[in-house]
Amino acid sequence: MTKSLNHHFHLGVILQIGLVGLPGVGKTTLFNALVKTEAETGSFTGMKGPNRGVIKVPDPRVTLLSELFKPEKITFATVDYLDIAGITSGAGKQEEQQDDGGGIAALRNMDVLVHILRGFPDLADTPITPKEDYQNVEFELALADLEIIERRLGRLTKEARSTKDPDLLRENELLERCKATIEDGGAIRDLAFEGDDEKRLRGYRFLSQKPNLLVLNIPEEAIDQEASYLEMLGDLSSRLETIALCAKIEMEIAQLDDEDAAEFLQDLGIEEPALSRMIITSYRLLNLISFFTVGEDEVRAWTITQGTTAPEAAGEIHSDLERGFIRAETAACQALLDTGGWQPAKEQGLLRLEGKHYTVVDGDVMNIRFSV
Repeated sequence: MTKSLNHHFHLGVILQIGLVGLPGVGKTTLFNALVKTEAETGSFTGMKGPNRGVIKVPDPRVTLLSELFKPEKITFATVDYLDIAGITSGAGKQEEQQDDGGGIAALRNMDVLVHILRGFPDLADTPITPKEDYQNVEFELALADLEIIERRLGRLTKEARSTKDPDLLRENELLERCKATIEDGGAIRDLAFEGDDEKRLRGYRFLSQKPNLLVLNIPEEAIDQEASYLEMLGDLSSRLETIALCAKIEMEIAQLDDEDAAEFLQDLGIEEPALSRMIITSYRLLNLISFFTVGEDEVRAWTITQGTTAPEAAGEIHSDLERGFIRAETAACQALLDTGGWQPAKEQGLLRLEGKHYTVVDGDVMNIRFSV
């Protein structure tokens, strides 16, 4: 399992996750399971545009807080999923020609890339080689980055040398470093950056810099053999986040109501759908956490980056709250659930008044005091 990556996430923006993989790996089946839809599946590399869907982030804390405060409205955090056509050989050199929004270019706006890998036998009895499949897709994504780098360097190098501009010279140096890394078979995400270097590269939205989650799509009869199947990924399992699941079963679960789904999971001996683990892992890769606001009008989950201060979190709710921030009445979610609400939590000394320098913790419930 890899450590969390230093990936920049824009506050106030829905988490965007792109599904990628070779044709016929079950990518769209998994998309259907995630968004509970019925997009066309199969080897459809000629698809017109991508499949898109927004889902609620499953968080039992939202449900429990809603049962306690009985609000008029319940708002979960959301994730935006994008399913593009299967990536084929040469796709990395064709990005500029992909004007339908369904190719590699569409992935540049994603925060995380989920690689779907085939771990099941296909009709052609093709060898199951998920590690090599991942490397092939990564190669095409890196190739697309290399095309951008080379085009930019073609103009930048001359300009930087003639003007001696320190910013341009540094950008040129960074791009040359990225270029060398890709040409050596590496990925930009493997590089360590200092100071503002990562910020300088952010506008390029490099695909090989994005956090990766590997999902091995295994046969139905192998759902209790996740660990042994993940061994097929070799050293990738130690370097990247990995999950094994059966997309067909996940799609079946998604089509059931909550009660039937829970019974089906119990029959299979599964504690929770693998799709929940996918979202949790994506949050971890991006260093994301949730805080909550509660009341009779609404219980809501908010997504922020670890290290966010109380005023910045308040700004997620409304800019006026950040501008006029005074203090944040704060309690741990579990404290409110255990005591029965704000007043009991206050009586037991579990309610805190946090100031401008407080760093929000996952699970905080906050009531913002402000004046504008």
